[in-house]
Amino acid sequence: MYDEQSAEKHPILLFDGVCNLCNTAVSFIIKRDPNAVFKFTSLQSDEGQKLLQKHGLSTESFDSFYYVHGDEMYSKSTAALKVVRKLDAPWKFLYPLIFLPKPIRDIIYSFIAKNRYKWFGKKDQCMLPSPDIKKRFL
Repeated sequence: MYDEQSAEKHPILLFDGVCNLCNTAVSFIIKRDPNAVFKFTSLQSDEGQKLLQKHGLSTESFDSFYYVHGDEMYSKSTAALKVVRKLDAPWKFLYPLIFLPKPIRDIIYSFIAKNRYKWFGKKDQCMLPSPDIKKRFL
C-alpha cells in the first residue's frame, strides 16, 4: 500500500498494466535492480489511480509511465531517465541524456507510447507478479 514514507525511501513506478512493452520494461527494471530500490503499481490499480488523482492526472487515458519520489512525479522521458540513473552499469550511463531538451526527448517517447499497443500488443488484464517479486508491488 502507498504511503508517504514508502515513497520517500522507494521511488514508485506507475506503468500501464495491460501494455506488453510496459510489462517487459518492469521485468527489465526488476532484473537490474538487485537492491529493490523501486516499487511498482499499475496505472489501473487502486493505488495507481490514487496517485494519479493526487497529482491531478487522468485516471482513464494513459500515455506515459510515471516515476514518483516523495511529492515529486515525473513522466515520459524524464521518468525513464530517472529510472536508468538508479540501475547498474551500463544503463545508468544513459542518464546524461537528461540534458537534452525535454520537448525533444518527449517527442521520441510519445511516438513510441502512441504506437506501443500496435507494435507490442496488449493484455486483457494486468500482469500478476510471481510470489517472490510480489512484495515489490503496491
